[in-house]
Order: sequence, then structure tokens, then C-alpha cells
Amino acid sequence: MPSARDARDWAASGGLHGIGDSLYTPFSGTDGDDIDWDAYRQLVRYCLSDLGHAMLWLTSGIGEWWSLTMDERKKLLEVAVTEARAVAPATVIQACTSAASAKEAVDLTLHAQAHGADICYLQTPPMEVHAGEGVLRFFKYIADRTDIALGMFNSPSSGYVLTAQEMAEIHNRIPAVVAVKEGVQDSISRSAALHSLAPELVIWECDLIVYRAGWLQDGTVGPAQLGTAGYLYDTPDKPWYMQYWRLIWDGQLAEAVAYAKESGLDSYQASLGKWFVEYSGRAEYFTHWGEAFKYAALIIGLPIGDFPYSRPPQGILPEVAKAQLRAAIENAGMAGKAIHRVRGSMGAPSAR
Repeated sequence: MPSARDARDWAASGGLHGIGDSLYTPFSGTDGDDIDWDAYRQLVRYCLSDLGHAMLWLTSGIGEWWSLTMDERKKLLEVAVTEARAVAPATVIQACTSAASAKEAVDLTLHAQAHGADICYLQTPPMEVHAGEGVLRFFKYIADRTDIALGMFNSPSSGYVLTAQEMAEIHNRIPAVVAVKEGVQDSISRSAALHSLAPELVIWECDLIVYRAGWLQDGTVGPAQLGTAGYLYDTPDKPWYMQYWRLIWDGQLAEAVAYAKESGLDSYQASLGKWFVEYSGRAEYFTHWGEAFKYAALIIGLPIGDFPYSRPPQGILPEVAKAQLRAAIENAGMAGKAIHRVRGSMGAPSAR
């Protein structure tokens, strides 16, 4: 685990690399009030051992952090770290420790620091953010009380999107801040401007077109997919997502583009639609729809707990969404492919 003092050297030396799986939370019991810990352990092991992905991204949007108690968030991190170190000790552990309260964010960050996380990401707080000044104060409050590498998560789901200038100031003022997940996807110009203002900052631009345009090779973005649902795009017998990214990382851009088209990877990603990030009842809102991610995982054959929905305040995934996700996964030949790989008996996936 890099200290705050060593964070920039760690990031510059490739500390962040490969595919980082953002884990969902498998709920169980009445109204999803419990967590299926066995299912969660199986998911961790599947991502790291069966798929060979290099990083984990814990208790963030896909994990429905806003619906979790502090104790649940802490235990999810502890369980993931224990499982990861058992099957893949070199796994990079990324913990998302933001909260509406800066004091709670400090508590979560200190806990992650004490239990083996490598870096903690702070998503812009969801309430009463006074633009860049307020977010800078939030980061400084946490950095002054912790000793671990920190990152930013710039997402429209927070309600306030940081500008390139605001993110650069946070990085330049706080040495522990070494990376950003730039998840807005409204314009790639923000990442280009940010790199020019903060060239040491490791940027993951979620608009993946920039990687085909050579931005990794020219140093604008970094080699890591900090937090993504890679387990929905790879299976042990069909690691096409990993193969595509190896070509990108190796600088074989034309080959990567051709592979994505010819293998069907591009078509598969398009056929999933936008159910993961859009809710029809709230126009133009960017969401992390937990149930959508978990339903897709279920069709692939992963355990999701016996409560298949998101916790409130998210809605219920409609049948039209389930039909589209199931068809996309079945047409890609990925349905049920994880079942024989995860530990324990799960039975066949059902269309809940």
C-alpha cells in the first residue's frame, strides 16, 4: 500500500494497470436488507482467478454505495481484500470511500488504509457542493487525516461535474491525489485539458474512443480501466475484452479496432443498450443501475443473491430491459458461461 508521500511515485511506476472490476453488491433477505457474502466472495474470485483481471474497484456506483451502511461498506472491503490476497496477492485494491459527510469519508478511508487498500477514490459529494472550492476543501480535509494514495471520481451522478481546472487544482494542491476516473462522457476535451494542466495525473477517460485514437500512447490517459464491469464482457472461455485491451496496451491500435469489429465485441457492447446508465423516468440523468448490472451477471451465470433488485431509491428494472440484456448475452454466446467456474453450486440462471 503506497503512503500519501509515495503515491505519485507509485502511480508513475504503473501502480494502476489493467482491468479494474467494479463489483456489484449481492443482496439477500427481505427487501434486500442482507448481503449474500458467499456470492460476493465468489464474484471476487471469479474476477481475479478465472478472468485474470488485475484490479478491483470496491463500494462504488455499481455496488450501490449510497444504499449501504457504514458497517456494510467496511465489511465489503474487508471480504474483498481477504479473498483477493488469497487468490491473486498482487491485485490492486481500489476502495471508493466517498460519503455525504467528510467525517464519514475519513472514517472509511482510514478503514481502507488499515485493511489493505492501495488507493481510495472520492466521488464528488452528492449534496450541497459549492463547486470546485467545496470539493477541494472536501479532499483536503480527508487528505490531512489519512496516509494513502487518493483519486477523484468525476461522475454526473453526483450532481456536480468538476471542470478540468478544478481537478487540476485538487491534484496540484494535494500530493496524495494521483488519479481520476473521468466518467462524464459528454466531451473528451475535459481529459485533454486536464492532462495539459496536470500531466502527472493518471486519467481514465470513460469515453473509450480516446484509446483507439492513441491517447494512451501519447500519455494523455493511463493504462488502467479504473472501475468497469469487465466481468460482463469476458468469460473464461471467451476473454475477448482482455484480448482487445492487450492490443490497445501494446499499441496495436489498428489490430484492436479490427478485432473488436470482427470478433463481435463492438456489436455485443452496442446490443446491451444503455440500461446500465439510464433510467427512463428521469431524462438526462446518469445512473449506475445496480439491478441492470446484476441481471446481466445472472444471465452470464454469476451469483447475485436472492434479492435481485437494487435497494431504494432506485426503481425496478423493466421487462423490456431484461429482454434486451438477455438477448445480447445469449447472442454473444456468454449465457451461463460462469456457472461452472464459481465456487459452489448456484443452479441455472432464471429470468427474475
